[in-house]
Amino acid sequence: MSWLTILNNEVEACTRCPRLVAHREEVARVKRRAYLEWEYWGKPVAGFGDPRARVLIMGLAPGAHGSNRTGRPFTGDASGRFMYPVLNETGFASQPTAIDRNDGMQLRNLYITAAVRCAPPDNKPLPQELEACSGFLDRELAGLKDVKVVVALGKIGFDAYLNYAKREGVLVSKKAYVFKHGASYRMPDGKVLLASYHPSNQNTQTGKLTRKMFVEIFQEAARIADKEL
Repeated sequence: MSWLTILNNEVEACTRCPRLVAHREEVARVKRRAYLEWEYWGKPVAGFGDPRARVLIMGLAPGAHGSNRTGRPFTGDASGRFMYPVLNETGFASQPTAIDRNDGMQLRNLYITAAVRCAPPDNKPLPQELEACSGFLDRELAGLKDVKVVVALGKIGFDAYLNYAKREGVLVSKKAYVFKHGASYRMPDGKVLLASYHPSNQNTQTGKLTRKMFVEIFQEAARIADKEL
């Protein structure tokens, strides 16, 4: 059994955060009207993608009726409907649509993970929940040895990666790293951290994040990853 399979099995069995356990299970039980026929996943959602990836997406947390329903990151919700066509266009995803975890989607040179593995109320994990999940993240990133570029979606994902870098002794201070869309930072260990607005419905529907802006982020990620080979 691979290190990643072992880690993902542990992630999916986790019950460390009572508030998140209660919320994810309540959502899975009550369901949204459009998905009454679905058997919701209702568990922590493991990372997904290519273990040899040079590009990593650091997301926030599973969506209540997206990943928490389907069991795969950014699958079955508005964020995924915005993101996967862009990943397909930029060569990272085998198809533009992500409906369920058995739809044949394959990621090339890309791995997707998140700061927190359970759907949080109002999409806002608490500091102690981020901390409780950090051990999984540390092991995951240690195993993904080929990563050259990290695309952080939103400030929580951005801060989660900086906190990881601090825990690993790569960074002493986060002060020089300011989140803004399109920001690019060369980390002391040589990796490049790219910041993007999160492809949430709120950001994409208001035009804060456009398709063109998002495509440019992943074109840049691909360019850097190829250059750093």
